[in-house]
Amino acid sequence: MSLFICKVHYTKPFSEVEKVLSSHREYLKKEGYDKKLLLASGPMIPKTGGLIIAAFASMSEAQSFASNDPFCIHDVARYEFIEFEPVLSDASISGFIAR
Repeated sequence: MSLFICKVHYTKPFSEVEKVLSSHREYLKKEGYDKKLLLASGPMIPKTGGLIIAAFASMSEAQSFASNDPFCIHDVARYEFIEFEPVLSDASISGFIAR
């Protein structure tokens, strides 16, 4: 597994994003958190997009996850991925990182 910072950039006004927000969050819960792929997610401040900390097997798996997100399906946001290798981390997330 590789770790990713997923930057979600809104491509439409927030009023359009809000229409898809609940289905986006439900998708993250079912396909991300329930499958132990996501560690944290939330909006940036100001609300121009969001951030997700995730573990995926590969960049292509990360891109597939994004393409099935209602945000992308409804064309209100796009994902940018930053893959990284953690060298130091808090013990509380060691199980997530070790996967």
